[in-house]
Amino acid sequence: MSTLYADLAIVRPEIVLAIGAMILLVLGVFRAAGDAQAEATTGRLVYAVSIFLLLATGLIVIVYGGGETREAFGGMFVDDAFARYAKVLILFSAALIMILGLEYLARNNMMKFEYPIIILFAVIGMMMMVSANDLLSLYMGLELQSLSLYIIAAFRRDSVRSTEAGLKYFVLGALSSGLLLYGMSLVYGFTGSTSFDAIAQAVTGTEKMGVGLLFGLSFMAAGFAFKISAAPFHMWTPDVYEGAPMPVTALFATAPKVAAGAMFARAMVEPFGAGTDQWQQILAFLAVASMFLGAVAGIGQTNIKRLMAYSSIGHMGFALVGLAAGGEKGVQAMLVYLAIYVAMNVGVFAFLLTMTRNGKQAVKIADLAGLGTTHPAAAACVAILMFSLAGIPPLAGFFAKYFVLNAAVDAGLSWLAIAGVIASVISAFYYLRIVKVMYFDEAGEPLTILGGAEHKVTWAVAALLMLVAIFPFEPFNGLGTPEAAERAAQSLDIIGHAGVPGH
Repeated sequence: MSTLYADLAIVRPEIVLAIGAMILLVLGVFRAAGDAQAEATTGRLVYAVSIFLLLATGLIVIVYGGGETREAFGGMFVDDAFARYAKVLILFSAALIMILGLEYLARNNMMKFEYPIIILFAVIGMMMMVSANDLLSLYMGLELQSLSLYIIAAFRRDSVRSTEAGLKYFVLGALSSGLLLYGMSLVYGFTGSTSFDAIAQAVTGTEKMGVGLLFGLSFMAAGFAFKISAAPFHMWTPDVYEGAPMPVTALFATAPKVAAGAMFARAMVEPFGAGTDQWQQILAFLAVASMFLGAVAGIGQTNIKRLMAYSSIGHMGFALVGLAAGGEKGVQAMLVYLAIYVAMNVGVFAFLLTMTRNGKQAVKIADLAGLGTTHPAAAACVAILMFSLAGIPPLAGFFAKYFVLNAAVDAGLSWLAIAGVIASVISAFYYLRIVKVMYFDEAGEPLTILGGAEHKVTWAVAALLMLVAIFPFEPFNGLGTPEAAERAAQSLDIIGHAGVPGH
């Protein structure tokens, strides 16, 4: 019994969130069983409590996390600095996106109590993904997140585009789950275990991974690549981003990317760290394909949601550059990149959520014409965020890219770093085009911004972070990664090429 209590104490954040979500579900079912007014009131109540739960859980992770690595449920669940870093990013970004989406949902009659509860369950799945230390617990967390996201992608049932987005996401997601499960079954068959620790021992004990194990690893990487929307498994991303309601698109672009990236990192470097030389080529291919597809395919886009979809594909390619580098420095680079990426996207979507024209959500890039004249402060903040997304110095986005490319060079992947620089130059075109449209194109009808103070503060703070985030870095000392990301990377049991722990 004492062991059970110890296990439950380790999963305290997940338990708090799960119990809160189930209580809210019961409350919503009984309170919303009346007229439309009762349903709207209940929706707002559940929404507010859900935001509080996310923030409270984030504080629990910070306060009660501790500095040591702890395992629960026979080693299937691990609580370490790496998991806590990812969970804090996931919880606070999800809470912020929910705060920013409140006004949009109310304006479009989408204030249903089910919406925030589904997000809570999705976040629980994300938290399980980043703490999974076993293939089975990883898959459970992954499916909990995926099933929840399938639903909210199609949440606007009166919209054909939203329904189509949910259906596409579901069908392609089922295919990726099949690939992932097949890869896991091969790994289990050739190592005799689903535990990351046991798999690491099996891989470390051989000079070279067998063909069967490499096939299993390749199928697993394909399944993970779908979840992080890396090319060539990106096909769902543009359509889902465009068809889903704007708050859902904002959520897809932030918290799930952190969860998928962290899951990808843990599942590759811990159990298969001794075979880095062999899976490095797979990740390098995914990174190059993602960077160039995101750069080239985004050029012809006229819908800003589709543009942000291709932007996310390209940025996930850069994050994978850090992971392909392997070792602690590569994982550090990836974590720093994901944190800066989330900050940039939260700022951009804080603005996009407020864009309206003739009472409808504005989604065309051309709708931004004349923004520099009509709303100069907002245009300046958006311009800073676009420059940062493009990786233009001295903004934080530049240092994020520099850090992952530097990790690749140190790992002997100079060609990958050169590819990243070329892709970054190409993608800069469509980010700069948005700035050009805002300041140099004339608007036939001015854009209306309906957001509240929370939106203005968010995009202003995000733009300010892009400017001040450069100061903790030391360009002439390996860019001195933030301490939190460094501790997170060191907490992973990274096995070096010679079978020696990386820390």
